[in-house]
Amino acid sequence: MSKKTLKVTLVKSPIGCKSDHRATVLGLGLKKMNQTRELEDTPAVRGMITKVAYLVRVA
Repeated sequence: MSKKTLKVTLVKSPIGCKSDHRATVLGLGLKKMNQTRELEDTPAVRGMITKVAYLVRVA
């Protein structure tokens, strides 16, 4: 059975955000604007996405 994935794109700059939010964006593997990563759908990743939901778009 294949693992489910989420496409996460950084749509807003983390400059000026809280430092822990910047660290969360880096933890998701996003470094540049409009960069997209395909991440495994786990509770940990979902929690990170929820924390910085105003910076990213999930498809």
